[in-house]
Amino acid sequence: MTETAESRSARPLAVVILAAGAGTRMRSDRPKVLHQIAGLSMLGHVIGAARALAPARLVVVTGHGAEAVGAEARASAGDVALTVCHQAEQRGTGHAVLAAAPGLDGFEGDVLVLYGDTPLLRSETLARLVAAEGALRVLGFETNAPAGYGRLVIGAEGLERIVEANDATPEEQAITACNSGVMAADAGVLLGLLAKVEPANAQGEYYLTDTVALARAQGMAVSAVMGSEAEMQGVNDRVQLAAAETIWQAGAREAAMRAGATMRDPASVFLAHDTTIGRDVEIGPNTVFGPGVVLEDGARVEAFCHLEQCRIGSGASVGPFARLRGGAVVGSDCRIGNFVEAKNTIFAPGAKAAHLSYVGDAEIGAGANLGAGTITCNYDGFTKHRTEIGAGAFIGTNTALIAPITVGPGAYVATGSVLTEDVPGDALALARTRQVTKPGRAARLRALLSARKKGA
Repeated sequence: MTETAESRSARPLAVVILAAGAGTRMRSDRPKVLHQIAGLSMLGHVIGAARALAPARLVVVTGHGAEAVGAEARASAGDVALTVCHQAEQRGTGHAVLAAAPGLDGFEGDVLVLYGDTPLLRSETLARLVAAEGALRVLGFETNAPAGYGRLVIGAEGLERIVEANDATPEEQAITACNSGVMAADAGVLLGLLAKVEPANAQGEYYLTDTVALARAQGMAVSAVMGSEAEMQGVNDRVQLAAAETIWQAGAREAAMRAGATMRDPASVFLAHDTTIGRDVEIGPNTVFGPGVVLEDGARVEAFCHLEQCRIGSGASVGPFARLRGGAVVGSDCRIGNFVEAKNTIFAPGAKAAHLSYVGDAEIGAGANLGAGTITCNYDGFTKHRTEIGAGAFIGTNTALIAPITVGPGAYVATGSVLTEDVPGDALALARTRQVTKPGRAARLRALLSARKKGA
């Protein structure tokens, strides 16, 4: 009985991710797969695409920087059963998949082989590969610049063989269908074929691609599934890392705009892997999103803002030149203006901090107004302390609030105050020395200072 794509898609799936390489061309002490795109490691991106397929097992093969890579795998795997296998000696892709065998022990189903340095692969493309016909399925792409890639020789009965670039004849070098390295197969079939692979090459390595010829020699059907060239892009150095970031950002911006967001200069907006953007959101130029940002419907972010680990409510406006850090929550219809920094602070609906303020470890009540130069002095060198400002309170310009402190609802704090004590609701607080004016003393002071300078 011939297995159909529908029946195959219902089979259990294990995903093997090869992440053992040193990545010497990155010129880095950090393992290659831990370099980030959009605030998430390349390995994290690959695991995310794999998790979308609901695999029964996930196996990550480590080598260089095994401890750090394994920790990242565990942090990214979520509730998927994860096994981390170590490849002490790197002897090719086939050898790496064999190193994953302990994680596949007793598994019956399909295995999908991925690479920790190909962060742009989409789960939809991987699903097509897994569901395709053939005992062995290879993911490929078309390119106008195939130099350096293995060529897919495709005939009437499917994929016949994969020819490495250095071994290709002139006719084969003209082929534009190239190998991505990603492969899917029945677990038993794949491991059985790999057991027969020989290191018959100058490098003395075991190539995963050799399984194609072995499968065809045994009469097995082998197919090629094609995807986009951009998706298959691997990262081997910093230049390719930047190119992958550019591709990822372009796709994320387009998705956000098609979902109802406005970007006045999309190319200057940098999103994070988990940025959530609602409908009718407006984002100004040169805005950078770190991880953990949520923009609710109708929020507005002006130019030159930096946002991370924060939430901006519907109808709220932030910036320009604002910075929101971890734990900042801006309620609906709030106004956070230019050169305002907020961290671990909740702004209730309608609150305002229009300009030139630092608001840290605080809770700002609904409709409260923080004047220019307001500072919550939250840190004493050892411990962070909170400031609470009640609904409708008014904090005058150039006020310092020495936490822990509470300003009650409707209170008014005079400009230039330095507060060290709580202020009751509806009270007026003044905490500054009385002004003293001495007529004529300015002229005499200038004369005195001038004389001193000449004498010096």
